[in-house]
Amino acid sequence: MIPSTRTIEVNRDVQAERKQAAAEARNAFTRNGTLVINLVSSPGAGKTSLLEATAKYWKGRRRMAVLVGDIATERDADRLAPFTPVRQLTTGGACHLELELVQRGLAQLPSDDYEFLFIENIGNLVCPASHDLAEHLRVVLLSTTEGDDKPGKYPKMFRTSHAMMITKTDLLPYVPFSSEAAIEDALRIQGNLHVLHSCAIRNEGIEDWCLWLEHRRENLLKSKEVCL
Repeated sequence: MIPSTRTIEVNRDVQAERKQAAAEARNAFTRNGTLVINLVSSPGAGKTSLLEATAKYWKGRRRMAVLVGDIATERDADRLAPFTPVRQLTTGGACHLELELVQRGLAQLPSDDYEFLFIENIGNLVCPASHDLAEHLRVVLLSTTEGDDKPGKYPKMFRTSHAMMITKTDLLPYVPFSSEAAIEDALRIQGNLHVLHSCAIRNEGIEDWCLWLEHRRENLLKSKEVCL
C-alpha cells in the first residue's frame, strides 16, 4: 500500500517579515534619539581605525557605542574597548550580520542611552548589501589600497549606501588609485551619495565625518518631533 501524501502550503514572506522587524527596530532607535550607522567595506578598508578615531574625537562630548562584526576572534572589540562601549558579534562563518545578532549584541551593551550606534559589518561588499540591520545610514568605505573601480564592480553595495568614505588617503601618492574615478563611478550608481575622505592615523577628515553625523542626527531628532 502506497502511503498517501499531503502538500501543506505555508504562506509566509520571510523577507517581508525581516523588513518589518528592521523597520520596527529603526523606529525604536529613532524614538530613543539614537542614530544607527552601518559601516560596510571590503576587509581591511579601515572601519575599525575610523571608529577608533571617531571615539577619540567625541570623547567626553558625544555618547557612542559600537557593535563589531567578525567571522572569528574578538580582536576589533578588544582594540576599541579602551575608547568606547563595544560588543563583539561573531558569526562563526557567515559573511554578513543579521538583525537578530545585532539585537543580541545591543542587549549586552551597558546602556541604551547612546546618541550614535555604529555597526561594523563583516568585511564583504556582496552579502551585507542585502540585509537591513535597522540602520539610519549605510556608509561604504573604499580604501585607496583597493581598485578605484569597486563601485562599478559591486553596484548594489554603493546603490544601497548613503555615503562613501575614501580611506587611507595618505597613500594616494604611492598607489594607482584615482579618487576622481572612484567618485564618478559611485555617483553614476547612486547620484545622492555623500562623499567623504579620511586618513585615520593622521586624524585627517575625522572632524568633517563627525560633524556630518551630528548634522544627520539633528535631522533625525527633527523627524522624531514631527512624528510626535
